[in-house]
Amino acid sequence: MKKKLTLLYFCLAVLLVSCSQIDSLQKGNFNKVKETGVELKNALPDSFFPKDLHIVAAGDSLTQGVGDSTNSGGYIPYLADQLEKEKTIKNANFENFGVRGNRADQLLARLESKNMQSSIQDADLIILTIGGNDLMKVVKENFSSLKLNYFKAEEKVFEENLQTIFSKIRIHNPEAPIILIGLYNPFYNWFADVKEMNQIVDEWNGKSRLIVENDRNAYFVDIHDIFLNNEENLLYTDYFHPNDRGYQLIADRVYEILDQQVIE
Repeated sequence: MKKKLTLLYFCLAVLLVSCSQIDSLQKGNFNKVKETGVELKNALPDSFFPKDLHIVAAGDSLTQGVGDSTNSGGYIPYLADQLEKEKTIKNANFENFGVRGNRADQLLARLESKNMQSSIQDADLIILTIGGNDLMKVVKENFSSLKLNYFKAEEKVFEENLQTIFSKIRIHNPEAPIILIGLYNPFYNWFADVKEMNQIVDEWNGKSRLIVENDRNAYFVDIHDIFLNNEENLLYTDYFHPNDRGYQLIADRVYEILDQQVIE
């Protein structure tokens, strides 16, 4: 009986020592794994970890998505889908501040909104569509006697308002990239022989491009050529706004600029 008890005590002692060594070893390995994980994370660039993007889209009916059969924001869902395929982007979350009929002066007034200012302040990316209604204003007011000098006068007003829009955005967000989507000629189907309209659109886009180039982190997206001589029908039934295919091609052009020049 005494021999059995002695053997039992010996087995318990061995078991306790073994457990103590295993526990110590496990703790040591855990700490080493933890330290290695921290070192690995510090060694990797920030772009390795997918991020959520907060994108503010502002402007006119092209941002609102008029002509989009799904009523989901025109070019926005196409662009969001493309961005979320990037390894560095987890979610592309858009805030849509598009208002049908807005001209540059009206967008400028809306930038006084605290809600809009707060969204711009937190934005990782800002996308603008503006100017189409400024152009349309000249056409509506002078339809029976359109002259180039009428467009010249309005072009100057548009240029000044657009510059102020950029300045106000930069007050609230000095760092985020700004994407300005250019104008296209929605009257091409009606006035295909009126070369002056294409010239006017190109001149207005030229003024916009200069304002973009003067900003250290802005990009101009030219879409005028998309709607010229395209074999596909890219306009909605109002022959002014893009249809679904038109918005998809706009998104493709915006993503091309982002992919080449903005996204790390």
